Amino acid sequence: MLFYLFFIVLTLVELALFLMILRFFKRLQKSEQLLTELQSNQESILDKLALNAGLEKELMRSFAERQAELIKLDQGLEEKAAGLNKLLAQAEQVMRSPQFLREIILTGQRRGQTPGQLAKSTGLSVDEVELILSQN
Repeated sequence: MLFYLFFIVLTLVELALFLMILRFFKRLQKSEQLLTELQSNQESILDKLALNAGLEKELMRSFAERQAELIKLDQGLEEKAAGLNKLLAQAEQVMRSPQFLREIILTGQRRGQTPGQLAKSTGLSVDEVELILSQN
């Protein structure tokens, strides 16, 4: 009878070990699934990081192109401003020339403007305007 009791205890111990091993393998299987899921998530994150890096490079390239374009436009604007300043200086010289002032005064007189109005528009004194009118 001791033999049967020993045999029953041994069988129960083996059954308990078997259940523990079965439980261990189930946990191991869950751990493997979790690890596989984490690896796939990691690959997804790495793909997204690579995409973001590519977008950042494209953005920086585009920014550099825009900066170069703005520099060219700024240089063009400066050249045009210098040209316009030169034209303004020439126009002022022409406007201050006696012949041009004389033409403005004579044209104004033909339109019926008074010597006071002509003096105001040309920047000359009334006496100078009247002198020019008397020479005509």
